[in-house]
Amino acid sequence: MLSIKKYAAIDIGSNAVRLLIANIIEEPENPVLFRKSSLVRVPIRLGSDVFLNNSISPQNIERMLDTMQAFKLLMRSHKVERYKACATSAMREASNGEEVAKLILEQTAIEIDIIDGEEEASIIAATDINEYIQKDKNYLYVDVGGGSTEFSIIHNGEKVSSKSFKIGTVRLLNDIVKRETWMQAEEWVQSNTKEYDAIEVIGSGGNINKIFKISGKAIGKPLTYFYLSSFYHNLSSYTYEERITQLNLNQDRADVIIHATRIYLSAMKWSRSKHIYVPKIGLADGIIKSLYFETVSSKVL
Repeated sequence: MLSIKKYAAIDIGSNAVRLLIANIIEEPENPVLFRKSSLVRVPIRLGSDVFLNNSISPQNIERMLDTMQAFKLLMRSHKVERYKACATSAMREASNGEEVAKLILEQTAIEIDIIDGEEEASIIAATDINEYIQKDKNYLYVDVGGGSTEFSIIHNGEKVSSKSFKIGTVRLLNDIVKRETWMQAEEWVQSNTKEYDAIEVIGSGGNINKIFKISGKAIGKPLTYFYLSSFYHNLSSYTYEERITQLNLNQDRADVIIHATRIYLSAMKWSRSKHIYVPKIGLADGIIKSLYFETVSSKVL
């Protein structure tokens, strides 16, 4: 007997807020299937508030309230059974982050969990990443967000270490990443990958997904360091306006994609990797899987 459940994940990042609604299909004697039903992305860019002024502005509080109310109605229309809302770097660092989360709960009944970098990396690790991993290879997993980048080392199919650094696209856009932070990230990656003769990079995040789509590569095939480097230099030759009009990038992607590319290139250079795989997974996907396997708490709509 076929059984279909609907779960939802809300990912409140530093650059955008996302709602992912997924169908979980269960059938006796067959592996459970996870199918995306709907994905909505709203570019609120909380990081521009928080990383510069240490708090979420009144304007963006109103936008958050409107967005969460809209997400609630969408989840109700889709007949979602359970959901989880996770906020990362921007709300974590905002002086009024907890206050905003409480206001959203009062006005929309959406409960938000503000998670740390380690928990974020653990939830992302719950995704279908194993489908892209070969047990006899070593990987550096790089998840680039607006406020932070999470690095994880995968050896023999298992995560052996991970670290989060305050290097994100919105921080770089506002020129507030310290040189010491870059050096710390470089030292961590180098020291944690030097024992391996060869290592591949796995990249996640909206920007690397967009780059992969532009490349025209077949799913499962990696991008090379040479391609990513050429892409970076090509992007740099365009103005912000030209990236929107000529490269067909959304306005909230056109200004941060260069900084994201720089982070991925740096990770590849530090780890001596020649390839980056792009499985198109992220925090929202991890939340859905974690809800199903009950490794995180959930809320009933």
